[in-house]
Amino acid sequence: MGFGMRRTALASGTALLLCLGTVGTAIADEELPSPAAGDLEQAVTTDDVAVQDGDDINDRPGWEDGDATGVVSPHYCDGPQTWIEITSKKNYHVPAWWNGTKYKDGPGGTMMVSVTKGGTVSMEISVGAEAEAGVVLAKAKTSINVKVAGSVTVTTGHNDTHNIATHKYGHLQYGSWGYKISWKKWRRRGDGCGSPTLVKSGTATLPTSETGWKYWETSS
Repeated sequence: MGFGMRRTALASGTALLLCLGTVGTAIADEELPSPAAGDLEQAVTTDDVAVQDGDDINDRPGWEDGDATGVVSPHYCDGPQTWIEITSKKNYHVPAWWNGTKYKDGPGGTMMVSVTKGGTVSMEISVGAEAEAGVVLAKAKTSINVKVAGSVTVTTGHNDTHNIATHKYGHLQYGSWGYKISWKKWRRRGDGCGSPTLVKSGTATLPTSETGWKYWETSS
């Protein structure tokens, strides 16, 4: 090989080394630095997020499986409690039982009546429950009708005329258009969180301020 050819080969080898060095430098410049031991960011492992690309994290199998644990429902306990519950009600004509408020006539014809003596139509409660009357009345006012009352005054007058069917007897009774109810009294002891105990139960008739005549017919 001549001197000229050796110089050409040497120059080519030098150029190749320079090219490789440049490529190595470019690759080194693009590498991301490894996090230092004191960095706050931690590497995420496959155990931290077990979800495939494109899946929503809330769609992971088993996300809602199993019962919740460690959840305590709040209790609203107010200590010892006693209360009245109205268990049933129906419209009821509370009669005025004194003379001059009830009439019967017939058979057939026409009845012409009037209240001839004033008085009071009062609430009635089952025997032995007189002490509960005030509480039962208060509960009825809030849960049934604000017009219910412990008593209603009836004055004289209040005329009425009614035709009686042939061969029938007519009846007219003056009173209050009120309610007949059933009630229960309950109690919780201690902190008030336990099951209630039935203390007493009964019935009551409750007048309202709406008064008038009730008419019906019988065969005799």
